Amino acid sequence: MLAVAFGAMIGFGWIVLTGGFLDGAGTLGAVLAFVIGGVVVAFVGLTYAELVSAMPTVGGEHNYVLRALGSRPAFVTSWALVLGYVSVVAFEAVALPQTLLYLFPDMLAGKMWTVAGYDVYASWAAVGIVAAVLITAINYIGVRPAAVFQAVAVLFLVGVGIALLVGSALEGDRSNMEPLFVGGAAGVISVLVATPFLFVGFDVIPQSAEEINLPYRKIGQLLLVSVALAVGWYVLIMLTVGSSMPAAQLAESELAAADGMAALWNSDGMGTVLVIGGIAGILTSWNGFMIGASRLVFAMAQSGMLPAWFGKLHPRYRTPSNALIFIGALSVIAPLFGRKTLVWMVDAGGLSIIIAYAMVALSFVILRTKEPEMERPFRAPGGRATGIVAGVLSLGLGSLFLPGMPAALVWPYEWVIVGVWWLLGLAFLARIPSVRPGPDAEERVLAALEK
Repeated sequence: MLAVAFGAMIGFGWIVLTGGFLDGAGTLGAVLAFVIGGVVVAFVGLTYAELVSAMPTVGGEHNYVLRALGSRPAFVTSWALVLGYVSVVAFEAVALPQTLLYLFPDMLAGKMWTVAGYDVYASWAAVGIVAAVLITAINYIGVRPAAVFQAVAVLFLVGVGIALLVGSALEGDRSNMEPLFVGGAAGVISVLVATPFLFVGFDVIPQSAEEINLPYRKIGQLLLVSVALAVGWYVLIMLTVGSSMPAAQLAESELAAADGMAALWNSDGMGTVLVIGGIAGILTSWNGFMIGASRLVFAMAQSGMLPAWFGKLHPRYRTPSNALIFIGALSVIAPLFGRKTLVWMVDAGGLSIIIAYAMVALSFVILRTKEPEMERPFRAPGGRATGIVAGVLSLGLGSLFLPGMPAALVWPYEWVIVGVWWLLGLAFLARIPSVRPGPDAEERVLAALEK
C-alpha cells in the first residue's frame, strides 16, 4: 500500500516540468516551493491519517464528510474528488504515448484529426488505448495484482532515483544550480501552484482502506510516510537535475530530467533509462488513481448517491467491477482528444481536489468536537488546531486557481469543464435527501431514498 500511495504521487510531472521549475524559481527556489507544498499536504495528511484509522472503510473522504457534515456535503466532496481522480487517470493515458515519442520519434502514423491545435495520430492514440485496457484489466481481477504491479514499478523508480543521486554526486556541478533563486516570491509561487497536482495520491489509501490487511494505526502511519517520501523525491529531483546542466538549457529541453541524467552520466543511454523510469511513474500514478477512483465511485453508489449499477461488487474478484469498467472506458477514449484538452481537464481537477482537502479538514475538526470519544487508533498531534491549519492552507492553495491569481484556470476552456461537471453533479444532488450527519448517516440516506 505504501507503493500504491507513493507511486500515485510520483507520476510524470517530474520528467517534463523540472526544467520549467528550475528556470522559473531557481534550484533552491524550486526546492523551497516543494517543501512548502509538502508542509501543506502534511497537515492535510495528518487529518486523513487520523480519520482513516478511525473509519477504515471503502470510500475514504466520502465517509468522513458524511459522518461529520451530512449527505449533501458528502456528495459535493466526493463529486469534486471524482473529477480530480478521473482527470489524472485520463491524463496518464495521454502522457504514456507522449513519453514514448522521446524514445521513438518516428512512431506517429495515421493522422486522424486536430484538437485544440494538437494533431492526433492513430498510432499515438493506440498506445494509450491499449495501456488503458491493460491497467483496467489488472485492477478488475483484484487489488493484490494491482498492488504487486505497483511495487515492481516503484522499485524501478527508486533505482532511477539512486542513479540520479550517484550521477549528481560524481559529476554534478554546483555552479549549474545558480542562480539559486529566480523571481523572488513570484518564482516560488509559480512552482508552488503545481504541487497540489503533483502531491495528490496519498489519499488513495483511504479509498481502499477496507481491503488493507494491516492494523488501523499503521494505515494512518503509512499515509504520512508516503507524503514524506514524495516530498523527498521532488526535492531530490530538483537538486540532482539542477546540478546537471545550466537552468536555461534545461528549460529548453522537452524532457529536462532525461537530458539531465544523460549529462550527469555522459550517456544518452542513461537518459533513456530515466525516460523508462518516467514510464514507470506514469503507470504507478495511473494504477493508483484507478484504484482510488473506482472505490470512491463504488462508495457513492453504495450510499445511494450514484446509480446502483456503479455499486456492483464482482462475485469472484471482489472488486468494484462496474466502477472500474466505467473509469477504464474514460481512460480508453482520453487519447482521442489529444494532449491539450487533457491538460485543461487536469487543471480543473486540481482545483476540485483542493476543495475535497478543505472539506476533509473541516470534517476532522467537527468530529474532534462532536465525537471526542470516537476510537482513533492514530491521533493527529495538535488536535483541532491541526485540522484548522490544514483547512486554511488548503483554501490558500485553492485561491491561487481563481481569476487574477498565478494558477488561474484558463477561460473559457477550464472553467467550462468545471461548470459542466458541477451542472451534472447538481442533477444527482437534487435527488439526494438532506440527511443530518452522524455514524448512521448512510443508513438514513438509503432509508430516505427507499420511501
